[in-house]
Amino acid sequence: MPTVAIPRPTDAELKRTNQRFYDALWSGARLVDPSRFNTWPMVRDLAMALPRRLEIAPGLRPRLPLDGTCFVDISLAALQALRAEGASAIRGSISDLPCPDASFDLVCALDILEHVQDDEGALRELSRVTAPQSRLLLSVPLHESAWTSFDEFVGHYRRYEPAQITERLASHGWTIERSAVYGMQPSSGLLLKLGQWSLSHRRERAMWWYNRVIMPLGLYLQKPLRWQPGLPASEGVDEVLLLCRRT
Repeated sequence: MPTVAIPRPTDAELKRTNQRFYDALWSGARLVDPSRFNTWPMVRDLAMALPRRLEIAPGLRPRLPLDGTCFVDISLAALQALRAEGASAIRGSISDLPCPDASFDLVCALDILEHVQDDEGALRELSRVTAPQSRLLLSVPLHESAWTSFDEFVGHYRRYEPAQITERLASHGWTIERSAVYGMQPSSGLLLKLGQWSLSHRRERAMWWYNRVIMPLGLYLQKPLRWQPGLPASEGVDEVLLLCRRT
């Protein structure tokens, strides 16, 4: 696989990018019920069987049930909206979880590990707060060769090669039980550039269109997800959903 030169922001730059993007996104968004996502059929029974649950950085797109799940996020707008729906929501980050050791049996961290410079530290925190034989629901973007300027724009620090994420999880005591194709690389580079330009130069209007038009349409057009054993061949897959067991 060819080597891809990816710009690496400093930790401070990465935090500013993430804070700026997601503060703008969540401040104008409405909370979407977890049952509306295509992840719901895959996690519903798992969540019911594992009542000690934590979801990290859900924003206003939580995937675990609002009732009984502890949510951790850095966004005040997201925390306020979650609490308004009766959810337990506290401020914190994946790098420093405000949770006791071994306190959860199911932890969900979707679209977050790629935003963290110190992903080893984040995985240590995930392992610290999980009990033996717990489950981890994780999603990550794949293939550095698929990197675009949009990755940088939304605050990604990396994309993972399949072997890399498998080995990194294993080093922290996690085994990938199942996986599902969670996204595909956008087919239109022009639309990608247009979206990035709009978010850079017409941020308020772009966020309005995303939250009021694009997001509802995306929910309507979602395709069902399907679990596969382990992590099979992933050529052409933009993002993967992983269900891991702590051993």
